[in-house]
Amino acid sequence: MFTYLPLRGALLLSLLQTAIASPAYPRNTQNSTCTKAKVAVLGAGMAGIAAAQSLHNASISDFVVIDVNSYIGGRVAHTTFGINSSTKQPYTVELGANWVQGLVSDGGPENPIWTLAKKWGLENTYSNYSSIQTYDQDGSADFARLLDNFEDAYSTVEQDAGTILTQNLQDRTMRTGLSIADWKPKKDMQMQAAEWWEFDWEYAYSPDQSSQTWAIVNYNTTFYQFSGDNNYVFDQRGFNYFIESEAYTFLQSNDTRLHLNTNITSIAYSNSGVTITNADGSCIQADYAICTFSLGVLQNDVVDFQPALPAWKQTGIEGMQMGTYTKIFFQFPPGSDGTFFWEHGPDPATQFFLYADPVERGWYPVFQSLSAPGFIEGSGIFFCNSRSYRAEQQDDDATKAEVMAVLKKMFGADIPDPIDFMYPRWSTEPWAYGSYSNWPPGLSIETHQNLRANLGRLWFAGEATSAEYYGFLQGRVLMGLKGAYTEGQAVGTTIAECIGGNKTDCKSEPSYQTVRGCTTSERQLTPENGWFVSSMDTFGF
Repeated sequence: MFTYLPLRGALLLSLLQTAIASPAYPRNTQNSTCTKAKVAVLGAGMAGIAAAQSLHNASISDFVVIDVNSYIGGRVAHTTFGINSSTKQPYTVELGANWVQGLVSDGGPENPIWTLAKKWGLENTYSNYSSIQTYDQDGSADFARLLDNFEDAYSTVEQDAGTILTQNLQDRTMRTGLSIADWKPKKDMQMQAAEWWEFDWEYAYSPDQSSQTWAIVNYNTTFYQFSGDNNYVFDQRGFNYFIESEAYTFLQSNDTRLHLNTNITSIAYSNSGVTITNADGSCIQADYAICTFSLGVLQNDVVDFQPALPAWKQTGIEGMQMGTYTKIFFQFPPGSDGTFFWEHGPDPATQFFLYADPVERGWYPVFQSLSAPGFIEGSGIFFCNSRSYRAEQQDDDATKAEVMAVLKKMFGADIPDPIDFMYPRWSTEPWAYGSYSNWPPGLSIETHQNLRANLGRLWFAGEATSAEYYGFLQGRVLMGLKGAYTEGQAVGTTIAECIGGNKTDCKSEPSYQTVRGCTTSERQLTPENGWFVSSMDTFGF
């Protein structure tokens, strides 16, 4: 566990009105000793806090928020690492979400995460992806031109994706799209490294495993809607400081509605109520529940659902992919001149370093300096991205040795040993089982909608349930674009309407018992299926 510093064929449910009568809880779970609440929010990450805030804003205070962790924030998690030589105190580094991706552009909307980052004064700085040096097994090797070549091919791919989406053509892999655009790395390992930098690093899956159409949708709705900027958050209070601070605008200190360190083991749901049972034997009976568990938790059967999830729901859950992004942290001592070994190249302020292994694609390819100007200067912290599943299945010493062997090829055999080393294991963390979701080839918006759809009074929200912002932090909060909300805030708002007796806006999510073929009709790109913002808009570019 991590150390914490004080800090949604044929319609099955065709938009039916949700019952708002007094709840009759599932018979097998009636228990007079259960805590009673109007709404139970399952998870205190970004989606859960956004949902609870929506309830509060609708003057609904009878809710509880339940989370297995000891802190608010979910996969926005941090820990202490290394030592600041001046203060003798450890640094704070982010284990999970780390960037505000897409900020704001003239004439366009502002990313709500950026709005909140500014509101709560998060320390952050611009990630300059042009500030990069490239290496192979022989040391410095200039193949930065390949990054431009990939982006030229990508421009063709995104035009093709728009045609596929709007003309109801069959989806295909990102690899197919890139090959058609004449980007064919094959055995060219420098091209493979460039591709990893441009694609895998963002999506946690390779182009072979990712949808061309939805990868482009996902990229455009953030970087074309807001801006192309990515700002790295290094705030020593932790990135989740803004989530916690936002939560305490409506929660009180020691609020009895916030149930941390509480492990949910089963959820019994019906059209009239939901009962949640915890590992300690306690239970909560609620009129409604909002499940914000990660896709990885849903896919790994961590919680027992009663009755068992219907086939259409399970297919929606299993249809998405849960990816893992692992940051492997090193702290190195400075040399006798006070500088660090990676600062001895042509530009000491370089932020990123890309390695092309001669044998294996994605072998510890991307390194980032946190000592670069504007970051945690002088910290000596250097971290890399890996083939996550391999690193997370082996011990620390094996991973450290592999990465050090790469660094010696890049910078020379005389580099110093690290003074600290650490990395998380997201793929094995039982409350997460991964970092963020990805859209595989051929998954239709109808099948994805089955992931979003409610089961009676049990609703679902989170980054994976967002058709447009899956994988992004903004996929879990209020968007405020063209009247649309993303997952947590949207579900909270809908349930508030149900509790308030508004039969017009109190509607179940659509679900699809039968999904035929693997194409998507443009007429299905509707708010009811989670499509709120056009990926064709280009405010940010």
